[in-house]
Amino acid sequence: MIPSFEPLDQSVLTTLRERDPLVERYRAFFALLDWKAIEPQLHRDHPCGPHPHPETTYIKTFLVKILEEKRYMTSLRLFLVEHPLLVIEPGFYLVPDTTALYGFDGQGTLPTARWLRKKMHRLDPFVLSDLRQQTIHALQGEIDGLGEVLSIDVKHISAWVREKNPRESIHYRFKKENQAKGDRECRVGGKTSTNMIQADGSSKERTEYLWGYGTGVVAATSPVYGTVVLAEYTQTFNQTDVTYHQE
Repeated sequence: MIPSFEPLDQSVLTTLRERDPLVERYRAFFALLDWKAIEPQLHRDHPCGPHPHPETTYIKTFLVKILEEKRYMTSLRLFLVEHPLLVIEPGFYLVPDTTALYGFDGQGTLPTARWLRKKMHRLDPFVLSDLRQQTIHALQGEIDGLGEVLSIDVKHISAWVREKNPRESIHYRFKKENQAKGDRECRVGGKTSTNMIQADGSSKERTEYLWGYGTGVVAATSPVYGTVVLAEYTQTFNQTDVTYHQE
């Protein structure tokens, strides 16, 4: 017979949180970011209700999505439901449940996947930029010489459009005048160019095109701390690599 469990008291719950490897990993990661730099910008009235979850909670949640490589919000939400101790760490307002082992309802606490998608789309990019910049400034104060040697790379981001599906029958798939309807802001550009040797020995240049965006990243490497991203700039994929350096 399986024994019944009573809800854990606060001291036991605190001990479990402090010793849970997953929670410890994310607590250490969140501590690396300078959250105080953006808190004044996030204290404003919200139309969604009297007690909405803090904006920093959503930002931390979306960082979990990236680090856990969860492509969909449904997958992220399921991951959090299966790790209830991690739900506490970002700062969600817990919904009490005396019948639950940890004393709160994970399903009821977490926003729906639909609302998480809306929140991610509505995130202020300038707030995220300030969070990165202030964190970098703090790191420069701790790491001597950080940023003296830089490297720049551009990574393509393919747009979610039907033109990317080779099974779709589309005339002039990569013609810039025929804007992709699935994403009105993306643009078409060349990803890579290669020289193909023909039967007669001549070479022919072949360019791979895609609809989407390009993200330019400036990074510095420390022999002790590893690689640190210092700046990021995203624009449509029809822009050349040199434009990222100019920005």
